[in-house]
Amino acid sequence: MGDPTLEQKIEAVLFFKAAPVTLSVLEKMLAVTRTDIIDALATLTDRLASGATRVLNTDDEVCLVVASELTDTIEVIRKDDLKRDIGKAGAETLSIVLYRAPVTRGEIDRIRGVNSAYILRNLEVRGLVARNTNSKRVEYTITPALLQHLGVTSKQQLPQYETILNTLDTFEAAKAAEEGAL
Repeated sequence: MGDPTLEQKIEAVLFFKAAPVTLSVLEKMLAVTRTDIIDALATLTDRLASGATRVLNTDDEVCLVVASELTDTIEVIRKDDLKRDIGKAGAETLSIVLYRAPVTRGEIDRIRGVNSAYILRNLEVRGLVARNTNSKRVEYTITPALLQHLGVTSKQQLPQYETILNTLDTFEAAKAAEEGAL
């Protein structure tokens, strides 16, 4: 099949990140110039114009989004998702955000051992977690709605908060040591 094009690499990064990525990050990540990124984004935008996804470009950040003509279809799915239980993966991810916030998706993925993009998006749609892009990295935090749902006014009021926090610290230290030994 040959080497992937810059356009394909950008699409892969945007799909994997499932969040806006700055042009400067793409430049550094892919070791190309801004002009190369802009040209590849134009090609990608043209290629995706007739598909289900589009490139959303704010001049500084880009991301993949669902085509506007499919909004009604996605809204039906979203409403159906909101009726369902968050499941074990959702509870696991929510717990990590609850005890570790602010936390990046990469940190959540490392703790869980799997990609958490879909779960985080589901929790975000439900208003249980929020994405904070004010810092240099995208971080997830808890929402007041989550605390209210849990019947507490701060996460420190959760049962066994310190014990669970210490257990997470121990787990992460062991995981880091394991990764360092590899």
